[in-house]
Amino acid sequence: MTRPRADFSAGYIPRIVDAELDDLIKELPALWLDGPKAVGKTATASQRALTVRRLDRAPVREVAAVDADLALAGQSPVLLDEWQRLPAVWDAVKAAVDADGSPGRFLLTGSAASGTHSGAGRIKAVRMRPLTLPERGVAASTVSLQEMLGGQRPQVDGESDLNLGDHVDLILGSGFPAFQHLSGRGLRAQLDGYLDRIVDVDLEEAGLRVRRPATVRAWLRAFAAATATTTSWEKIRAAATPGWDRSPARSTTIPYLDALTRLRIIDDVEEWVPGHGHLRRLGHAPKHHLADPALAARLVGVGRADLLEGRAGSVELPRDGTFLGALFESLCALSLRVFAQHCEASVWHMRVDNGRHEVDFVVERDDGLVVAIEAKLSSTVTDRDVRHLLWLREKIGKQLGDAVVLTTGERAYRRADGVAVVPLALLGP
Repeated sequence: MTRPRADFSAGYIPRIVDAELDDLIKELPALWLDGPKAVGKTATASQRALTVRRLDRAPVREVAAVDADLALAGQSPVLLDEWQRLPAVWDAVKAAVDADGSPGRFLLTGSAASGTHSGAGRIKAVRMRPLTLPERGVAASTVSLQEMLGGQRPQVDGESDLNLGDHVDLILGSGFPAFQHLSGRGLRAQLDGYLDRIVDVDLEEAGLRVRRPATVRAWLRAFAAATATTTSWEKIRAAATPGWDRSPARSTTIPYLDALTRLRIIDDVEEWVPGHGHLRRLGHAPKHHLADPALAARLVGVGRADLLEGRAGSVELPRDGTFLGALFESLCALSLRVFAQHCEASVWHMRVDNGRHEVDFVVERDDGLVVAIEAKLSSTVTDRDVRHLLWLREKIGKQLGDAVVLTTGERAYRRADGVAVVPLALLGP
């Protein structure tokens, strides 16, 4: 089974987000590392902090509760770890920044607390996500998203030694740094514990009282089954409660969606709405993803053999292709969002005319130039696989900087029609 080549037990392994943080900390007074638990926020922030306040520890929290300003004292940058455990420090940081906007004063880590006011203009949010394949040390990147966003259609080359089974192992192995040394039963136990904590602890900390944990777990399972689809909320509710005389009301379930989004467990890709009039009748439905495709696989109860044999697990929802294909697309989504953030770009999906034309990912720069990307669970790419990319090129012309198909194949190359074919393992920022 493929395992990561980076040894996360030996010390801090650099992350792609490091470069962004190093740039911002020189200019801005307060940065908030926002992301799901266990994604490595504390480890990354600690590389830059000179004073650390661990607000998840009761003695530290009790002292700060008396006077939140006490938590801010010390040599800068001051790290306020798990700040949501004492939301008063958020307002204290805002007030401190208003009084002194010197760069590099504060680092905050944690999830958004219920009812917290925006820190716009004072506290800059920096998103962290699980590890991409290059961050796991799986392969050396030979193709740069940054270069593709330059609009020059750069040469693509390189070879990957990963096969389909290796990709399955990487999906199931998760991108959480603390899980990288685990496999088999130990890994499954940690993923189960992570999911249990979401329902039993994290939702309540996010301001939502869970009266029926089994219902929340069933809903999460159905949401996981909808990975990489635009399945409606109503269909997800129905899949979560089969055989019930009456499904939970929308007003009951929407708060779970909001809380799980604040906790960064739900990480939907929103639909692309171009700034020009080329495309019509966009449905504005997000594509569903969890923070890590390993969580989705664990929720629906599929293992390596299940995925390789085309089984979809305990909950089935209508989809094009296999559940493994959906999980591969989710792994692509994770990687592209990390790379695009590094490039100061955004990631969307496109669906036009009720699905007549779809593109899995549209990576867009601020000036409107885009790279269109399809995810394909295969080592080969046919004319049919690129038809939507070529259609989009015809529609938006020079606004399309490049077109790419991400695969599980061995070699990166350009087709005669100009579409780049790139193994996911070879793509980097």
